[in-house]
Amino acid sequence: MKVLLSAYSCEPGKGSERGVGWNIAKEVAKYHQVWVLTRPDESKEAIEAELRRNPIPNLQFVYFTLPFWQDSLRWGQSGAMQLHYYLWQIQAYFVAQKLHRQINFDLAHHVTFVRYSVPSLLSLLPIPFIWGPVGGGESAPSKFWVDFSIKNKLYEYLRGIWRGISELDPLTRLTARKSAIAYATTQDTAKKLSKLGALKIKPASATGMDWVEIEQLSQCPPPTGNPVRFINVARLLHWKGIYLGLRAFAEANLTDAEYWIVGEGPEQEKLEHLAQELNITERVKFLGLLDRQEVLVKLGQCSALVHPSLHDSGGWVTLEAMASGRPILCLDLGGPGETVTPDIGIKVPAQSPEQAVRDLAKAMVKLAENPDLRVQMGKTGQQRIQELHTWSAKGKWLSEVYQECIDEFHHN
Repeated sequence: MKVLLSAYSCEPGKGSERGVGWNIAKEVAKYHQVWVLTRPDESKEAIEAELRRNPIPNLQFVYFTLPFWQDSLRWGQSGAMQLHYYLWQIQAYFVAQKLHRQINFDLAHHVTFVRYSVPSLLSLLPIPFIWGPVGGGESAPSKFWVDFSIKNKLYEYLRGIWRGISELDPLTRLTARKSAIAYATTQDTAKKLSKLGALKIKPASATGMDWVEIEQLSQCPPPTGNPVRFINVARLLHWKGIYLGLRAFAEANLTDAEYWIVGEGPEQEKLEHLAQELNITERVKFLGLLDRQEVLVKLGQCSALVHPSLHDSGGWVTLEAMASGRPILCLDLGGPGETVTPDIGIKVPAQSPEQAVRDLAKAMVKLAENPDLRVQMGKTGQQRIQELHTWSAKGKWLSEVYQECIDEFHHN
């Protein structure tokens, strides 16, 4: 089978969007011939270096970017990059159309960005098209806005407006209608896809882990004794809900416990002041931005992950916590709310900030006082990762999905 993938973001050895693009391409290439459309400026050097070290015969990359705007990274994750991404999708169609005439693909699949609000014009090719998994349909509950600064409230407001405009885009609606299957990372996104006109919508996570990482993390036995350490790994942004974790830690009032925060971002000074106000500074450590291996080491030194994000589509770090055998505390929102079940962690309702803090505090106390429960949840999480969330399992699953789509396409 000849498969065309669209992966605007794609790089070996990375997490997040780049890791999704690379790992899906690599795993699908075990079963089919794969061509990947991606950008040269983000990761070409890393991709070509990896392929020289570990050649993958069935995998080819097609690099291109906008001729009038070749540096897509100049403005980081700003609105300018979002515009670049949108225009790149249009160009991708013309590149794909030309390639299709030469190669005659059997199926096209949009992989990254993992976002429902921007069209993928590969859907216009005369072959089956799979969209996703895509996310982004999640929103911070309105009652939590009370703690946001004016700037952060404006961010949430504009984010909602942008999504509303995107949902009116005829190209986005066309992408949804043309999809043989649209995979949604959360129920919120599934509802958005339905409104856009997607006829066949199924749930699926966009995240995964490779066996090397799983093996590495499984070698980190949970720490015994005190202090009990909770860890929060995230960019320090308002919607990551780190302030809720700090308030809950203070309310839990555990006599021998620590709260580690890994990451950097615009909310750091505000969070440091909050720790001072709550009188927990001596038990809270801001560890800053660490590379991936250092993060995994720190995770191995802690007893549980706290991830109180208000609108995460995936929550990559929750998989890492599961693989390391650590229970997870989260809100019942977005991707983490769907990944975390009662046998691998504790998720609490998100009805109001006060209620969420109160319930997170109770969950912290419960885990701190029950080491056997932490161990049992950790073992179940490790088993779940190995069964459902490896990249190799996702590659095999996608191969089967592709065949079903093609059979149905030709049958109709």
